[in-house]
Amino acid sequence: MNWRHRIVLRRNVPSTWREAWRELIDRARRTVTDGLVVGTSGNLSVRVDDTVLVTPTGVPYERLGPADLLAVDLTGRPRAGSLAPTSELPMHLAIYGATDATAVVHTHAVHATAVSTLVDELPAIHYMTAALGGPVRVAPYATYGSEELATHMLAALRDRTGCLLRNHGTIVHGRSLRQAYDNTAQLEWMCRLWLTATAVPGRTPTLLPPEELTKVATKLRTYGQR
Repeated sequence: MNWRHRIVLRRNVPSTWREAWRELIDRARRTVTDGLVVGTSGNLSVRVDDTVLVTPTGVPYERLGPADLLAVDLTGRPRAGSLAPTSELPMHLAIYGATDATAVVHTHAVHATAVSTLVDELPAIHYMTAALGGPVRVAPYATYGSEELATHMLAALRDRTGCLLRNHGTIVHGRSLRQAYDNTAQLEWMCRLWLTATAVPGRTPTLLPPEELTKVATKLRTYGQR
């Protein structure tokens, strides 16, 4: 779709879109300050009913404001905004079509990307592995923005809420943007932990068994303040 010829401007967008867009911009800017992306790499989206608000391609997050709100439907057709969406829109739409997720965060975090080049799965190095559904799989490499990459990603996400993308980065979905973002940060931390532990000569990291991850997953459902 050529977005230069499909400009859609809706001045009276729903208030729910405006609120979601503000949070999306805030989280997008945090990916830079938290070191999860460099420049304009990475992208985020949130789903509001049958609409997806998504970051645009090639625009630094600090330059985004309320007037840049960008929305598409679940097939990718434009609903609001004049900017072209992220080139990784196929991955976002694939997740919304296959899960009940309401938010997706994709980053090029350095430790996670490094791990994606070394193994086919990040093992259970820490109990927060349970927050993502289990050991984190690595999706085979495919060109960015391609349907092939989206297909590989969905397979790696089976029974998981996050995966690594070979020689590329991470993608995590959640029931809220905060959850997706927090689990993205946890995934990067676990990758850094695994790289640190495996770098010790002559030593092999201990891993957590599946039954412990199941126990932790149950505890996490009631974790925190209500």
